[in-house]
Amino acid sequence: MQQPNKLVIWLNQIRANFLVLAVLLVLIGIALSFKYLPANHTISWFDMALIVFGTVLAHASVNLFNEYSDHLTGIDKNTKRTPFSGGSGMMKSGFTKPAAVLAAAISTLVISGSIGIYYGITAHWTVLLIMIIGAFSIVYYTPLLTKLMLGELFSGLTLGTLVVIGTFISLTATPGQSLGTLLPFEVIMISIPPGILTALLLLLNQFPDSEADKNGGRKHLVIKLGSRNAAFVYAAGVVATFFIIFLLPLEGISSYWLYLALLPLPIIYMATFTTLKFYNNIEKLVPALGANIITVLLTDALLALAIYITL
Repeated sequence: MQQPNKLVIWLNQIRANFLVLAVLLVLIGIALSFKYLPANHTISWFDMALIVFGTVLAHASVNLFNEYSDHLTGIDKNTKRTPFSGGSGMMKSGFTKPAAVLAAAISTLVISGSIGIYYGITAHWTVLLIMIIGAFSIVYYTPLLTKLMLGELFSGLTLGTLVVIGTFISLTATPGQSLGTLLPFEVIMISIPPGILTALLLLLNQFPDSEADKNGGRKHLVIKLGSRNAAFVYAAGVVATFFIIFLLPLEGISSYWLYLALLPLPIIYMATFTTLKFYNNIEKLVPALGANIITVLLTDALLALAIYITL
């Protein structure tokens, strides 16, 4: 097999095609920041770019730590890779070395953490709390959280809800601001659907890997509940996500432009129907994984767009 160039190898190793999720989550937070921007407060291009950069690095760090852990536990040797799950396969193919992957994981975590510390000092101390929760989730996802069936929850929280909230605080808060004035109710509510969607992304991508994960010591929801029950959990999460989006304008919390984020419903319906029908047939389940990823990215993008329209 001809070895690809180093750039292609490392773009695959960090799973660069999935990092767009981090960018879209930040864009939601940026849009909300402009909507609730305090008087005499400005948002610079530097701050927006730095937050995007830090969040993308944090996401890359998650991917690198997970692949390193999968290598140590032998999970990657038994995983049946799909276009949407099963890791990059770079270490398994010998294109990257475990020590280099670990070094890259630590480096991206340290840099993203430094950016978090910067905004914890210049914006508000709660950014430091968000950063600590995120770092804990990144480092302890495989050795601890997946053994306690908390992996999906923490992934949705740290690579979903808290990215939106952290971006908003970093761009709008001041160091001495009281907690009660920090987050408008709309910001809290709009941050919830992206968090659920990220958790569902992880949940569905675990179906093809469940046997290898079980042998590697993991105990995530698909393993604990079984594929059939996990499929119903996935369906319930889909319903909850789009019900919240549907409810917010009706309750006067958000503009009716938010209904743009309902446009992916036909796609997620196909993913949900396929999951409920073929939860034990990985080959037939793969299209649902793809449809789910499209739904997550498209919904997050439309949430950001809907907020921008109302500015």
